[in-house]
Amino acid sequence: MRIFPEKKDKTNKKLIEGIILEKYNQFYRLAYSYVHNEADASDIVQNGAYKALRNGHTLKHPEYAETWVYRIMLNECFRYVKQSRFLSYEAIQEENGEEAGYTEDDYANIDLQRALDTLPEKDKAIVILRYFEDRKLEEIAEILEENVNTVKSRLYRSMKKLRDVLSEEAGSNEGILN
Repeated sequence: MRIFPEKKDKTNKKLIEGIILEKYNQFYRLAYSYVHNEADASDIVQNGAYKALRNGHTLKHPEYAETWVYRIMLNECFRYVKQSRFLSYEAIQEENGEEAGYTEDDYANIDLQRALDTLPEKDKAIVILRYFEDRKLEEIAEILEENVNTVKSRLYRSMKKLRDVLSEEAGSNEGILN
């Protein structure tokens, strides 16, 4: 039995709200890196925020609130990617970069995104959190609930695989140009 549980719940809720508002863009980028669609990324962040706020009373250690919210967002990304969904013609065009307002031709980013998509979900999460969200290895280990050494070895293997995939693509593109 807790003494004054409502007070702790309100404190957790305020803390979680602050984290969500402060880190919203990072959560959005994380989700977008998985789904490559603005609307879907927004839905993921919205669902994650809802779940975090709804379950704020289960947060046992407020000092780990940010890690806790990141974990919820990652789980939402994983859940969304796993669920089967039907794509409309517009969604397929947008995914292929063929929408009407599309003007950016950043081939390096496209190649990197394709290479990242070849990685397993947890390995992709490690790379994104480390290099795109500037998270420390210890923070990544907390978020993914894994040992720091496991995160290090998975990061090393993922980077090696990314190098291999990107160098293969560069080699195959060279043959086209010659």
